[in-house]
Amino acid sequence: MEELKPKTVDEYIDNSPVESQDIMMTLKKLIEATAPNAEGGISWNVPIYKLNGVLAGFSLAQKHVSFGIDSLTDDMREILEEKGYKTGKKTIQIKFNQKVPKIEFKKLIKEQVKLNEQ
Repeated sequence: MEELKPKTVDEYIDNSPVESQDIMMTLKKLIEATAPNAEGGISWNVPIYKLNGVLAGFSLAQKHVSFGIDSLTDDMREILEEKGYKTGKKTIQIKFNQKVPKIEFKKLIKEQVKLNEQ
């Protein structure tokens, strides 16, 4: 990532290595389609979407893109790990050679929207 601090989600993606851009563009479109009222921006120097609080975000690592969301449950973590994704407490790593697990991420985003409405 260049030293310039991005001001928008698109700038963040555009300034990232080419091999990461498809994953990040897919995440951006998925979040925006699933939660059309969410506002995307840069917080903590990474793309974060907010809707009644933090909804989801993603960031670039050396060999993967990390998708962060609070609604990640043990059940969903297990499903994703069986498909070859590495998970953390509230993150899922998508290696540059992996596809975004759209169905699972859509469920997580919808669940987070519900949690943020409470």
